[in-house]
Amino acid sequence: MSAPAVPPYWQEACRELSRSDTIMRRLIGEYPDARFGSRGSAFETLLRAIVGQQISVKAAQSVWERFAAKAREVSPERVGAMRAETLRACGLSSQKVTYIRDLASHFSSGKLRPRGFHAKTDQELIDLLCDVRGIGQWTAEMFLIFHLNRPDVYPLQDIGLIRAVEKNYRGGAAVSKHELITIGEQWRPWRTVATWYLWRSLDPFPVEY
Repeated sequence: MSAPAVPPYWQEACRELSRSDTIMRRLIGEYPDARFGSRGSAFETLLRAIVGQQISVKAAQSVWERFAAKAREVSPERVGAMRAETLRACGLSSQKVTYIRDLASHFSSGKLRPRGFHAKTDQELIDLLCDVRGIGQWTAEMFLIFHLNRPDVYPLQDIGLIRAVEKNYRGGAAVSKHELITIGEQWRPWRTVATWYLWRSLDPFPVEY
């Protein structure tokens, strides 16, 4: 895992967001502890995301520890070779076993090549990742934010983002998807940074994946 840090564009983004948005200026001033932490390789990061779907953080960590102990090496080749019974014994559902095997296959076959990610647009990467069973728009966007540190990702399906916009920009009133999009337009090309500070306004600890 890499040491927590912020992407090189962070300070520039904070300056521009502070100039254009008084609420964002307040949030940036209140939370000086910005940091991003990656949980390893692209494969491991996506694998953790699948393992953690629809269960608590604590439960996900417990399943992951059992899985990692059985796998010994968290690589596409090793994971793809593990028996379904072994994976289920770690606490994974049959559905997640299918997802994990499909993810391993995408990496082993070369359908997903991390070395080529930097040359692709956000949408191209989202389309590629969503081709894996069990990975949807939200998971792909979290990968772009926390693993690839893309600067302008705006996860419209994220409940935390929606609640934070309602809290900070609507006085607690509900916000429609159209309003969410409109509000976010003023943060381009730094919507990742704005999203992070909005998450931070709800959570006592920095968000990490």
